[in-house]
Amino acid sequence: MQTGHAPDELMGEYGDYDQFFQKMLGETDFDFETYSVVDGVFPASAADCDGWLITGSRHGAYEDHPWIPPLEALIRDIHARGQPLIGVCFGHQIIAQALGGKVEKFKGGWAVGPTEYDMGGRTVTLNAWHQDQVVERPEGARVLASNAFCENAILAYGDTIWTVQPHPEYGNDFIGGLIRTRGKGVVPEAQLAEATANLDEPVDNAEFGRAMADFFRKERA
Repeated sequence: MQTGHAPDELMGEYGDYDQFFQKMLGETDFDFETYSVVDGVFPASAADCDGWLITGSRHGAYEDHPWIPPLEALIRDIHARGQPLIGVCFGHQIIAQALGGKVEKFKGGWAVGPTEYDMGGRTVTLNAWHQDQVVERPEGARVLASNAFCENAILAYGDTIWTVQPHPEYGNDFIGGLIRTRGKGVVPEAQLAEATANLDEPVDNAEFGRAMADFFRKERA
């Protein structure tokens, strides 16, 4: 379910957000259907697909958009049915909000570029691009990864929902494009400069792509 679009200036080179995930998960391994919920395009029901993924967005989960309440209702239906669901950035946030958590514009500011997270005692690096955060977890959500800036960086709900605050689908080159197109005047200049200087750091996107694909393939009772 697509909840936002890539910047027009980057779309020609990188494609839109749904294409990022199709490439990441393996275009020959799954059959994909995109529902552009940000444009009001929804599935008829949760039964339309075997598994679901909610993309990132420039919008806030707490904002007043007509497509957010039906998306939250669909999330609750998917959860009740025990279907696999992955959320990334905005997807991570809207799932938490739909299930009883709280999302807000974080007072600590932005996270941008390659960022380290403690994942069960192991350090992983993923690209971040967010100011909003899950500040209160829903009942039953458990933390899989965090850092000092973002306590709820990766969450799991049972074995059917897995959500990630950073962007394992964003390469460093795309982050560089966001810095040029969406960062100026929004993210502090010093932070953009620091992120730009770190764009040669390796990120663990391939590992997360495999883990997400395995999550969808997993047999569940």
